[in-house]
Amino acid sequence: MIATALTGFFTAFSLILAIGAQNAFILRQGLLRQHVFALCLLFALSDAILITLGVAGFGWLVTLSPRFPDIMAMGGAVFLIFYGASRFWAAFKGNHDLGRAKGAGAGLWPTLLMGLALTWLNPHVYLDTLGLIGAVSSQYIAPLEKLVFGLAAISASFVFFFSLGYGARFLAPVMQTVRAWRILDALIGVVMLMIAFGLVTSIL
Repeated sequence: MIATALTGFFTAFSLILAIGAQNAFILRQGLLRQHVFALCLLFALSDAILITLGVAGFGWLVTLSPRFPDIMAMGGAVFLIFYGASRFWAAFKGNHDLGRAKGAGAGLWPTLLMGLALTWLNPHVYLDTLGLIGAVSSQYIAPLEKLVFGLAAISASFVFFFSLGYGARFLAPVMQTVRAWRILDALIGVVMLMIAFGLVTSIL
């Protein structure tokens, strides 16, 4: 069972580790120290739902409609392009630093809605959870083994997101200038556009 748990944990952790839309967003909120707990919980619970579906054998949902992956990819790409553009605009304006930004960001509900969009409009999330994690779990036949694998994978999501969200504050000393925030926003914008480009090219 230990081997099963380790496989589940490190499979999920390695998939989440890749820099993506969720990670970039939670890093920024962690630096601002705004709604960090709620956002980490939202991302982790969303992953938990999808991982549970994948391990339980619902990966077939993705294959019910041949057009479903393409529709998700295009919708996610459009959203990421707009979000990336907003970060480039913030970098261009450059009118904030960490000191001024604290307490001046979006409210809780707008932040959570953005988090929901970055999660549930991202086809990569479905590929990683319903697809890849679900596929890896298929090697385990016994219900107890599947349960251990799934719980370990879910725990990896909680560990990663909360570590990233609360660990981001250690970068605060280097984020005290407008220039630093311009660089961060520009990098986030680049990441969003790269992900969007990848989604578009995957369906062409």
